[in-house]
Order: sequence, then structure tokens, then C-alpha cells
Amino acid sequence: MKKMNGFSRRDLLTGGAALAAVSLASGIGGKPALAVDAPKSEFKFCLNMSTIRGQKKTMVEDVEIAAKAGYQAIEPWIGKCDEFVKGGGVLKDLGKRVSDLGMTVEDVIGFPEWIVDDDVKRAKALEEAKRCMDIAQQLGCKRMAAPPAGAVKLENINLIKAAERYRALIEVGEKMDVTPMVELWGFSKTLGRLGETALVALESGHPKACILPDVYHLFKGGSDFNGIKLLSQSAVPVFHLNDYPKDLTREKIGDKDRVYPGDGIAPFKDLFKDLRAIGFKGVLSLELFNPEYWKLDAFEVAKTGLEKMKAVAAE
Repeated sequence: MKKMNGFSRRDLLTGGAALAAVSLASGIGGKPALAVDAPKSEFKFCLNMSTIRGQKKTMVEDVEIAAKAGYQAIEPWIGKCDEFVKGGGVLKDLGKRVSDLGMTVEDVIGFPEWIVDDDVKRAKALEEAKRCMDIAQQLGCKRMAAPPAGAVKLENINLIKAAERYRALIEVGEKMDVTPMVELWGFSKTLGRLGETALVALESGHPKACILPDVYHLFKGGSDFNGIKLLSQSAVPVFHLNDYPKDLTREKIGDKDRVYPGDGIAPFKDLFKDLRAIGFKGVLSLELFNPEYWKLDAFEVAKTGLEKMKAVAAE
């Protein structure tokens, strides 16, 4: 069997997952929205701004669309934040606007290459992470996504080394009160599976370590959804929701093929059974990149997405 980072694939997904079950299970690691008067949920519903990126609204418009649609939180992207500032916007004012609309900023989406082997690139990545975390701070946000940027096509990164690098990233965040979440990227040859992502969080040895799973990426990377039950409430503060159609294999599917939750074949009934079993009461964030949705009215897309998220969660 092929060895990977000092482990065979079987070692990683059995022994590694078992360790994750023990350590993560022990805890690694507002006001209602304006437009919808719905019963309280045990989950917090969030809009990742990629979902309406194609409509090319301003950041203020994005925020107001999310609030009007009934979301309790948003996930902005660092690139859009940079554009906002270049256009004369003030991030602290935007954060206040989010709060005034009864929402929170749950995390920011950036791409510092914290995981790579190159020492020079990694040092630059930590500086970029500080910049992203400063943006998060100004928005009143306490988390940042930490995907394996820069290592998507690399197979030879040692996962124990990756865990050490993730710990260094968390330590940067501690000084700024922003926690990075190791993000699962199903198309990555480094952190493409849930077990690999959990191992990096686990082996970091840091009490704030946590992961950011995603329905599409679980399918894309070939992870079994049953792995969710091996995690813990504190290990998963945010979960990206989307769905995938039945007519595409994981090898052929891409980001653009993501569909609304419930419009595909993802096993949501079992997923939410397992999420409730581990005590998950965190953030469910709608993250889509579908160009067909980008052709539609942004508010209608946001509103439809929220309704479909609530429907699959209620099942």
C-alpha cells in the first residue's frame, strides 16, 4: 500500500480517525434577523458571500441582502474586503452595520499559504494571516478559514509538520483574538479528506484547534459522512452547506456544480442526525459558486438558499 506522509492510507483513515475521535471529542479547540420571524433554531444560519458574488454588489449591499433574507451571520472574503477599503470604505463601520442589522461576522475567507514547506513562503503567509486577522478584528469577527492554499497539488507534505504549522498559525491568531479553522478542501492532495484535516487539528496539540468541514468537499475528497460522528461540538464551529447533483462523479464535479441544499443527493438526514449527536449547535453557512444562480436576483438566491438550509436541517 502506498505510504503517505509516514502513514499508509489505511493507517491515516483508521488509526488517525480513531485518535481524532478521542481527542476531538474531548474538545479541541444576536438579535434575530430582520426579515424573517421564524421559530428559533439550534443552529445559526450564515451566508457565505461567494453565493451572490456573481451579482457584483457592493459589500454594503451584500450585507443588507443577507439581513433582508433573514440570515443571522455572514462570511466575507478578504478580497472583497480589500476592494471595499480601496473604495473608501471603513471596516469598523461595516462591522457596526452588520451588528445593527442583527447579524455577526462569523469568519473571514482568505488564503495565506501557512501549510507549505518553503520557509520563506510560510513566513510571508503568516504576515498575510496577520493582515487577514486584522481585517477580521475590525469587522468584529473572531475566526478565519485556513484552507491548504499553496498545497492543493502537493502530495508530499508531512501531516505532522502541517500540524506544527497550523499550531504556529493559531499562535499568531491568539495575539489577535482570531482563531483559524483548518478547512477541508476535497480537491487538495494534502487536506482533501476529513481524516487528514482532523489529524492536522488534533496533532497541533492546541486547545483552540478546530476544523471547517463542507458538504461538497466531503463528497469531492471521497470522505464518508459517517466520520462526522467522530468529531465534537467544539471541534466544528462552522459547517459549510451546499449539495451535489447525482449525475456527476466526485472526480468530475467542480465548485461551479454546487447546488442548493436538498436539490442534490447529499445525505442530509444522516448528517444532521450525527451533527445533533455530537452536540453541534454552531454555524451553518451557505457556500455556493453556481454561475446559474449568479444570473438571478441576489436577494432571491439568498432567500431561497436560507429556506432550503432550514428545510434540510429540520428533516
